[in-house]
Amino acid sequence: MKAMIFDMDGTLFQTNLILEGALEKVFEELRKNGLWTGQTPIEQYREIMGVPLPVVWETLCPHHSIETHRQSNEFFHLQLIELIKGQKGALYPDAEDILEALSTKYTLYIASNGQKEYLQAITDTYKLNRFIKHTYSIQSIPSGHKSDLVKRIILENRIKNGVVVGDRLSDIQAAKDNGLLTIGVNFDFAHPSELKQADQVINSLKELLDLEM
Repeated sequence: MKAMIFDMDGTLFQTNLILEGALEKVFEELRKNGLWTGQTPIEQYREIMGVPLPVVWETLCPHHSIETHRQSNEFFHLQLIELIKGQKGALYPDAEDILEALSTKYTLYIASNGQKEYLQAITDTYKLNRFIKHTYSIQSIPSGHKSDLVKRIILENRIKNGVVVGDRLSDIQAAKDNGLLTIGVNFDFAHPSELKQADQVINSLKELLDLEM
């Protein structure tokens, strides 16, 4: 069967529903410890959504120590996981039905810049393993590059033909670097300039059902 590799955040999962609450908790903690003044940089985070996590904290807190970055990242993920398990997040509309239909035609995978525990919380909460063969975290790749993560999926599963579905340039580039088709999703965190580089752009996951590959 042909393969379809999905990004998670902003592609299958509506991260925007839990992002603000979790990030606010992190910066409340930083303010409490005298490490931050002013508002939480939520809009700045949305601009870089999808980049590897070390880049997130380097961007949002450029003057903080590596240890503060590590602690912030750990606390952030605990907050995200708590919100996911509390059903505060959601998949995009009809995602479960669409994945079920696609799984009869394609072998489905997830390739995400998210950490393992975070991805596990989403897959467990929404029982995505009914449809997804395996979920791959960027943590499993020393380089931290999504192109290398997709390459690992291809090699481990002997994929000859497939497509990567995602909302950011890293997803599109990962597909191109590995000779796969690219489908950009025009959802919450997508940038028009990045989507232009995809082979095809969709505005709803339902459009995947009409894909000819």
